[in-house]
Amino acid sequence: MHKKLAMIFGAIFTLVGILGFIPGVTNDNMLLGIFHVDTLHNLFHLVTGLIGLYLGTSSEGGSKSWFQIFGIIYALLTVLGFVYGEEKILGLIVNNTADTWLHLVLTAALLAVGFGMSDSGDKATA
Repeated sequence: MHKKLAMIFGAIFTLVGILGFIPGVTNDNMLLGIFHVDTLHNLFHLVTGLIGLYLGTSSEGGSKSWFQIFGIIYALLTVLGFVYGEEKILGLIVNNTADTWLHLVLTAALLAVGFGMSDSGDKATA
């Protein structure tokens, strides 16, 4: 199940990364008029997505690790987003409140799949 979900999440991240470069979808560095993006932000989404797509065609364990690793990365990004607010995170990645809240939702989803599902796709049992 991790492989299938990695393909879905990977495709979405990749699509969002591509859309961030398309005028009309992104105007004045605002994706869909809501999320603040720039080249580095778009590239981060692309890399996240392409790794997810690759691992989604690989092993179940690799896909599960992708969810765990990127869940942790997005958790850190979320915390930094709340700390930096509307400023660039670490002076590198543009951010706004909408980005931070979306990253929080992504963190919850990524971590739930990465740590909350067994390799068979069922919820993990303690």
